Amino acid sequence: MDKGATKQNKLHLKLTGLSCASCVKRAEKALNDTPGVSEASVNLATEGAELLLSQQAKLSDVTESLKKAGYPARTQQITLALSGMNCASCVAKIEKALQQQPGVLRAHVNLASEKARVDVLEGMVNTQQLISIIREAGYDARTEQNNADEQSNHKAQEQQRLKKAFWLAALLTLPVFVMEMGGHLVAPFHHWLMDAIGQRTSWAVQFVLTTSVLAGPGRQFFRIGFPALFKGAPDMNSLVALGTSAAWLYSTVTLFLPSILPEGTHNVYFESAAVIVTLILLGRFLEARSKGRTGDAISRLVNMQAKTARVKRDDQSEDVPLEEIVKGDLIIVRPGERIAVDGTVVSGDTWVDESMLTGEPIPVEKHPGDKVVGGTVNQKGSLVIEAENVGEDSVLANIIRMVEQAQATRLPVQALVDKVTAVFVPVVMTLALITLLIWFWFGPEPSLTFALVNAVAVLIIACPCAMGLATPVSIMVGTGKAAENGILFRKGEALQILQDARVIAFDKTGTLTRGQPELTDFHVKDQQDEDRLLAMAAAIEDNSEHPIAQAIVRAARQRSLNLPQVSDVQTHSGLGIEARIDNQHIQLGADRYLKESANLSEYQDSAAKMADEGKTPLYMAVDGEIVALIAVADTLREGAKEAIEALHQAGFATAMITGDNRRTGEAIAAKLGIDQCMAEVMPEGKVESIKNLKAKYGQVTFVGDGINDAPALAEADTGIAIGTGTDIAIESADVVLMRADIGGVVNALKISGATLTNIRQNLFWAFAYNALLIPVAAGILYPHFGILLSPMLAAGAMALSSLFVLSNALRLRHVPMN
Repeated sequence: MDKGATKQNKLHLKLTGLSCASCVKRAEKALNDTPGVSEASVNLATEGAELLLSQQAKLSDVTESLKKAGYPARTQQITLALSGMNCASCVAKIEKALQQQPGVLRAHVNLASEKARVDVLEGMVNTQQLISIIREAGYDARTEQNNADEQSNHKAQEQQRLKKAFWLAALLTLPVFVMEMGGHLVAPFHHWLMDAIGQRTSWAVQFVLTTSVLAGPGRQFFRIGFPALFKGAPDMNSLVALGTSAAWLYSTVTLFLPSILPEGTHNVYFESAAVIVTLILLGRFLEARSKGRTGDAISRLVNMQAKTARVKRDDQSEDVPLEEIVKGDLIIVRPGERIAVDGTVVSGDTWVDESMLTGEPIPVEKHPGDKVVGGTVNQKGSLVIEAENVGEDSVLANIIRMVEQAQATRLPVQALVDKVTAVFVPVVMTLALITLLIWFWFGPEPSLTFALVNAVAVLIIACPCAMGLATPVSIMVGTGKAAENGILFRKGEALQILQDARVIAFDKTGTLTRGQPELTDFHVKDQQDEDRLLAMAAAIEDNSEHPIAQAIVRAARQRSLNLPQVSDVQTHSGLGIEARIDNQHIQLGADRYLKESANLSEYQDSAAKMADEGKTPLYMAVDGEIVALIAVADTLREGAKEAIEALHQAGFATAMITGDNRRTGEAIAAKLGIDQCMAEVMPEGKVESIKNLKAKYGQVTFVGDGINDAPALAEADTGIAIGTGTDIAIESADVVLMRADIGGVVNALKISGATLTNIRQNLFWAFAYNALLIPVAAGILYPHFGILLSPMLAAGAMALSSLFVLSNALRLRHVPMN
């Protein structure tokens, strides 16, 4: 974004990428060549830059120059918890105020989670400055609390405050409502009331009670609304404050200065002002309670973290807070306790409930050397584990961070809402003014009364609360539901993009199959020593992490074979491997690797038969002569076939990308019912395969788990990584499946579809509500049907619109999963 320089001409930035004096010179030159920079000095030791800027200089030009030079300015993200927001215009107002602060690159405010995530240039803006800006805008902010108890306490306190405000307002409003509306509805009651206390006394009592409602529980609308109005940035509070003030002021004039009003216009609307405040407070209380439920998934995840752990130090054990545990600490975990941090079992045997991570209800057996994850539950025996990933580096902390980031995402569909809400409140105020003038000049007598009532109704009913909540609450509930089922949307945009996919492409090994193939066939030539050849094959594959290599190594170890010494090992990615053993040249790999250097004809029929059975045939050559035909087979993942069928039923095409030979690949694809098999694909060819699928089908979703899947995951429109795969694959993906179950792909698509449908329903309701009811509130039905919308009914309808959106979003918690 383009911002003018600060009033101060001096600017300090933190830079990245500086490593030597020449870096300093290049960074200084880039800055000095930037328009508006009169002087620049870069310090290698502090990695900082001092600049003198003219008043016309643009900060965006400075940061862009540094980026192009290769020394981008250091940035940081500050997350703040907000309070006092009620509608989409509040969001727009806070974002605008933050983005006007020099040094703020981006600001994103989420109404549903009540958080602001602000990207700033490090060193230029601090947390307290941002909090001050938000408070000046009429809202409150504080640094985000990571403790789940503190967060839930804040939400509970807010709900309790609104509950008390509502009940106090209701208690004061009830007599006003009964005195005024009871008289209209029940004639005997009206006559009794007039005989007992008289009209002016009745109006005086209503004045006292209504003033108490507005000055007490309703004070928040005026405290926020009028300052916002005077600053030229009115919000929902401004609408309520204007509407209730107009009703109260007109009624007060009628009571105390009736002579200044035209004859026949002496009416009071104290009950409207009081009831409006009461109903809106009720709506906000119910809204706060519902919004609290939308964040249940995060709360549950945070509460899975142990608060303390029993740490063994200096031959003594003591209970230590979680934040004080460091890498290398030995932690004692007793039966029934939550494991505090990620680590490795040092001693003890047990069963661990990992359902919070994988969703699988069956406990997993753990022995010394096995990995355990913080947040899981130790069920049987005692354990001693060595802490590895602690604090923000733990698996659970990463899951929470992913879910929070996804929930804070602004989907492309939100763009329309942003455009509308940016001008909505001023437009509504203009419409209310037009309504007032039209009724005053052209309405029936008493025209002033009609004008006031209808203008107030327009102000009250047009609150954009539902618009502001329509998208974020659905995202919060949808991503929360996904997380509970082991599906993490690393990038919230995937919620929308996933629905546009036309083909779902899968990697084979480790994705559609278990990734733990076994040696099934070992045919040797001319009665050669099978054990000797297997030992040689295992020796050259021993250092490879490829599943097929590991299958050969496991087979050799099961026979207790001694592996010979190898030298000159060379790996040919996706093809095979070669090495020297006892001065012999050993080659092992697929037919496309060995066909150039050896005669394969003798074994081709056997290899074809193996491939037709879904096995992977490999050839072994010694000094250029084929000596053995090896077959390795991997078993399909449970539920893979059912998942492919479900994808077909949902209208998606399917494809499989594998490095296996074509016969093997096509055999497995046929077993699963996959539409297209792309076999014999080298690792670097997977990206090209994704591009080909895009050209043929349209948008592509790719599912993989290995290191060589990372480029394909990034190239696909949406990348889904199996969470049991590598960190590199997970970091390249948009969606992570925490359990090794292809059914998770179907569930991710279900949640994506349900969330987008839910958002569209919410947006339709929010826009339709305002489009239909604003004209009704303005009195468009009165000339033909004699129907007017009371401000009280408008307040009730406005509250119901927000509750409808929230309730509709909460339905996502019940989306059926496979």
